[in-house]
Amino acid sequence: MTEEHASTKAGQVLLECQGLTRTYREGPQDVTVLENLQLEVRAGERVAVVGSSGSGKTTLLNLLGGLDRPSAGTVKVAGQSLADLGESQLGRFRNRHIGFVYQFHHLLAELTALENAALPLIVRGQSRKQACQRAAQILEHVGMAKRSDHKPGELSGGERQRVAIARALITDPSLVLMDEPTGNLDKTTAASILAMMDELAKTTACAFVVVTHDTDLAAHQDRVMKLDNGQLTVDG
Repeated sequence: MTEEHASTKAGQVLLECQGLTRTYREGPQDVTVLENLQLEVRAGERVAVVGSSGSGKTTLLNLLGGLDRPSAGTVKVAGQSLADLGESQLGRFRNRHIGFVYQFHHLLAELTALENAALPLIVRGQSRKQACQRAAQILEHVGMAKRSDHKPGELSGGERQRVAIARALITDPSLVLMDEPTGNLDKTTAASILAMMDELAKTTACAFVVVTHDTDLAAHQDRVMKLDNGQLTVDG
């Protein structure tokens, strides 16, 4: 996506949550992890979510990405209510509109960096040739062009995470969800990932939601929200 294209979408609401609640059954009791949560993220905006372990950060990401269903409330991505989609429709919607990056890269060990990055497009139904051509472009964008034929076991932690980010971005998603994307990296490598995210934010119009304990990563985002007692508040 070009910077000009990104600028045309800037300011549009790409993620909207209203009354988001998630309750789990534990024995005879219901435990509420998220309660009546509200959140709005606009195109090109980067939001960090911080909170203590067990506060529900990963639960929140799973709800935002349609990997879990809320007990109450709604999640809209790019204007589409996820509650209105069946499982197969939701899978297709995620493939087109939502990218995921985790602390552990979840790359397939038997595939090269190029093949791992191309996988979402192949799943979508694109030809292998087209998918790999696009993957080569996105790997160059994240500084991994010279390592594209290497498998994950031959890459450093930072390189694997760059490939994971390329895989998340290859579909030009509306929303990118990141769960501790630098949590498994040393400080120097994490800093390089931060610099790459800064560059990507200038050239894409997607919204980023980043769950992290990393204060440096959180400070790089446009907003920092704190998740506590099932509620999101502005941190600081």
